[in-house]
Amino acid sequence: MTDGERRAARADRPKRADARRNEEALLDAAAAAFTAAGVEAPVRDIAARAGVGTATIYRHFPTRADLIIAVYRHQVEALAAAGPELLAAGPTPYAALGRWIDLFVDFLVTKHGLAAVMQADAAGFEALHAYFLDRLVPVCGQLLDAAAAADEIRADVTALALMRGVGNLCIGAEGDAHEDARRLVALLVAGLRLPK
Repeated sequence: MTDGERRAARADRPKRADARRNEEALLDAAAAAFTAAGVEAPVRDIAARAGVGTATIYRHFPTRADLIIAVYRHQVEALAAAGPELLAAGPTPYAALGRWIDLFVDFLVTKHGLAAVMQADAAGFEALHAYFLDRLVPVCGQLLDAAAAADEIRADVTALALMRGVGNLCIGAEGDAHEDARRLVALLVAGLRLPK
């Protein structure tokens, strides 16, 4: 059995609740560090944020690429879960869509640098991109459909088109991605509204 097969076998085993919580805390800390300092953030900074030793990080994620991919997948899953939750809890479908798009912008900010890390593994990068689309396009579509059904937004916008537009605005605002992207994306989302 190769190292990769052993890691895959370990990943397939269900984890204890405390182990899942610890891993989630570690992934949240890594995402925060990546947002603040990019994907090259020092492992010791991530460990300090998570309240663990660096050995714990390396035990879970032997390489930086493993950690970055795990953060990416963790954030995709959180974003996928947030859509229906926001729709159920929000005052209107349009408000839920706007909040979800804000979370999507935050996600895109932490994603900067992933392509560079994955450059040597084109197939791996393509698999992650397919995973991203499979998980998030339907969620965005659900939010758009609900807002259109409530006559809050125009009905001719597809989820993929909106997500690409948001992504392009985030890339275009790289000088200060978080603030400028949020402002630009808010203008885009406001443009979806139907006149009253």
